[in-house]
Amino acid sequence: MTNSNRTVLITGAAQGLGRAMSVGLLEQGFSVAAVDRDSNGLSALREQIAAGQKFEGFVADLTDFDAPKLAGEVEKRFGRIDILINNAGIGQGQVRPDYHVNSPKFYEVTPSQWSRAIAVNASAVFLLSRAVVRPMLDRKWGRIINITTSLGTMLHGGWAPYGPSKASAEALSSVMAADLEGTGVTVNVVVPGGTVNTSMIPAEAPFARDALLQPEVMLRPLLWLVSPAADNVTGKRFLGTSWDAELASDAAAEKAGAPIGWKDLAVLPIRPAF
Repeated sequence: MTNSNRTVLITGAAQGLGRAMSVGLLEQGFSVAAVDRDSNGLSALREQIAAGQKFEGFVADLTDFDAPKLAGEVEKRFGRIDILINNAGIGQGQVRPDYHVNSPKFYEVTPSQWSRAIAVNASAVFLLSRAVVRPMLDRKWGRIINITTSLGTMLHGGWAPYGPSKASAEALSSVMAADLEGTGVTVNVVVPGGTVNTSMIPAEAPFARDALLQPEVMLRPLLWLVSPAADNVTGKRFLGTSWDAELASDAAAEKAGAPIGWKDLAVLPIRPAF
């Protein structure tokens, strides 16, 4: 099947990483169902779309949404969903805009801030994956790609609720990959590998914007993962910054990839025989 017959549902598509990935996928011929809560951002993205590219924006707030209904609307428009990219995220800026220099303690985070981060960064990953996976299983082909964060960020002091919520999505990705092993539906994680120049980094952050990674750092691993070359690749995480464009794609993937999560540290509990 060619790219023109594949439909991608991507969340958090209006800005930053999601915008870069949406544009990159459209340029490769994929149909893109772009989900975001920002209708103006989706309209601005639409204006960037070249003639002939298949694009539709869907407004949804992932803190409170109906995942099967959203998936159904995308399927009604495009006929199918082949690839799901769970990219939408709520960062530490919701707690305080100067968090890079004045990081909040976990006890300064409000229950509402915690719940919002869990809803978007973790629960939406589960809900959308659950909503789209059965037709993928029927077709014996599908891609679920989750955008988490650096493993160190998940554990860093001052990074609740963002770090723990992304750690939940990372662990869920590993579980889903194991549950879908051998079905033709793969689950992988892509992360930038550093601080990226997006709106998630507030103006109060002490960085020169041109010193940050740019959102396009995601494109090489992403486009490889949705290609036939990655048909048998699952349960892996890829760092955009580690992707060596001088290498052949498979070699670059080997260099930039590692198992999802903390498998090198994981020890299974002792269980009685049954």
